[in-house]
Amino acid sequence: MKFTSLSLLTSLFSYALASPVARASKPPYLFLIGDSTVAVNGGWGDGLLSYIKDPAEGENRGKSGSTTVSWKTNGRWEALIEDIEANADSYEPIVTVQFGHNDQKSLELSEFQSNLEDIATDIKSAGGTPILITSLTRRSFDGSEVIQDLADWRKATISAAKAVGVKYLDLNLASTDYVNAIGKEDAQNYNLASSDRTHLNSAGEAVFGRMTLDLLLEAREDLAEYFESNEALSEKIANGEYASGDE
Repeated sequence: MKFTSLSLLTSLFSYALASPVARASKPPYLFLIGDSTVAVNGGWGDGLLSYIKDPAEGENRGKSGSTTVSWKTNGRWEALIEDIEANADSYEPIVTVQFGHNDQKSLELSEFQSNLEDIATDIKSAGGTPILITSLTRRSFDGSEVIQDLADWRKATISAAKAVGVKYLDLNLASTDYVNAIGKEDAQNYNLASSDRTHLNSAGEAVFGRMTLDLLLEAREDLAEYFESNEALSEKIANGEYASGDE
């Protein structure tokens, strides 16, 4: 099966391999915030961070079960703002924000969008660079097509980014297209458990971590020097070919 948005993913791969046209004024310090599809042991976050190079830094602060509301509790939000401010002189603090899987169980779309706008605005006010990320697709199928049960939450994330004037990465579209391309059988090879079509095992962490990084480097070409490349994996993702994560 071919991608429904082949030009997007071909562009993604070409950006991933291209030399940056500009150099970032400071190395990035990445803070990844989000739910279990970002977090350690189930998410893509550590897969992305595995490519980071000195002097850049990064931390996976994803929290399993969290929403745009609950992630900010238990001191996590205050610690994030403090760390943004503490690192702003030497780094560009970049905060990636991906929620939706749990928000859709407890919030209205309007609340979700408003929360994302507030998060992005407050990160900017603290001296950080927020980048909103649409929700990683679930790998549940109806026939030969992925069930797009996060489509409205994708749209709300994009609307929030545009409202605040920040960049967004359309991981939901890219991951949906990729999972459709490789098909149901291969897609299940990324399941954390046999029937878990939301969370990622180590192979899924590697593949979708690379996918998210390639989207980031498409949006921020100037950051390319701070990340290792993986041409074999990036090419398979861009071409819609099944990847084992060991490329």
